[in-house]
Amino acid sequence: MTDTEAACVFCRIVEGVEPSQTIHEDDHTIAFLNLAPATRGHTLVVPRAHHRDLADIPPDEAAHVMRATVEVSRRLAGALGARGVNLWHASGETAWQSVFHFHVHVVPRYTDTDLTPPWTEIEVPVESLRGLGAEIRRFRPAPRHLL
Repeated sequence: MTDTEAACVFCRIVEGVEPSQTIHEDDHTIAFLNLAPATRGHTLVVPRAHHRDLADIPPDEAAHVMRATVEVSRRLAGALGARGVNLWHASGETAWQSVFHFHVHVVPRYTDTDLTPPWTEIEVPVESLRGLGAEIRRFRPAPRHLL
């Protein structure tokens, strides 16, 4: 385990040296209940290998995490009677990432009001997005471009 991994609480959970309530695991991922749950059953799905964020994780590893996320979402909804599920991911401190090991939050939803939306949706005319769309399409990131 590298110094970065040794300092990472999620790496310690993967290694089995930090306790967790694991609800799913496979060769590439592990999923465990969040210690600070937004709702009952709030679960984190993480790759076994340490990747800091979305810019750092290789696409094939991210695909493994998403497959596990689908499985965990189905398990939570069925076992807990959740009527919906929210997925949440944050990459970078500005985006509220607090543990710098790639992860996806799976948040079971039971009512329309058990969470507050993190933003307010205000629709704008599609024409006003033309310049922004062109700017994004022109950008070609370098491999593993940092966020």
